[in-house]
Amino acid sequence: MAILRRTATVILAAACMLALSGCGDDGANRAADTATTAPKPAIPTPAGLPEFKGESRSFAYTEGRPAAPAFTFKDADGKDLTLADRKGKVLLVNLWATWCAPCVKEMPSLDRLQAELGGADFEVVAISLDRGGLTEVKPFFDANGIKALAPYLDPQMTAMKAAQPLPGLPTSILVDREGREVGRLPGAADWSGRRRRR
Repeated sequence: MAILRRTATVILAAACMLALSGCGDDGANRAADTATTAPKPAIPTPAGLPEFKGESRSFAYTEGRPAAPAFTFKDADGKDLTLADRKGKVLLVNLWATWCAPCVKEMPSLDRLQAELGGADFEVVAISLDRGGLTEVKPFFDANGIKALAPYLDPQMTAMKAAQPLPGLPTSILVDREGREVGRLPGAADWSGRRRRR
C-alpha cells in the first residue's frame, strides 16, 4: 500500500496537466472515439485523498476497481506480454505514440518517475501505439534521452479497444498490485511533482 500511496502522492503533486488538444485528431483515435460510448462521470475522490485537477481533466477514480484492461503488447525483443504478467506491483500504464505532441512532452517526466520509483514494487509501463513498433520508438528514446523506461510496443493498437472508453492519447491508467484499475488520467501530465503557480 505504501507504494500505491506514494504513487498517488506523485499524481497529486504533479504539475497542472497540459492542454489535451493534440492527439484526438489522428485517424485511429477518431475511429476509436466513434466506437466509444460517453465516459461515465468520475466517482468522488476517496476519503482522505485530495482531489488532483489539471488544466483540462482530473484524475478519475474507477468505480469498483475492475480488472485492468486485458490486451497483449510486446517488449523490445518481440516477446508477448500482458499487464497480468506484472501482478504484484503497482503499475502506471501510459498509452502513447511518437506522433502525439502531448505524449512527446510528457515522456521525459515519465522516464524520471520510473528512474526514481521503478523497481520490484512499481513500474511505469509506457506502451507505444506506433505502427512502426521498435523502429520508431528506439530512435525516439535515443534522441530524447529516455533511459529508465523499457520500450513496450502495441503496433496493432489492441490497447485502444481493450481500454475503452479512451478519449485519446496520452492516457495513464493506475493499476494496483492485484491487477485492478484504480483510476485514469486522460491527457499529459508533468510527473516530476513540480507545481505551477496560478
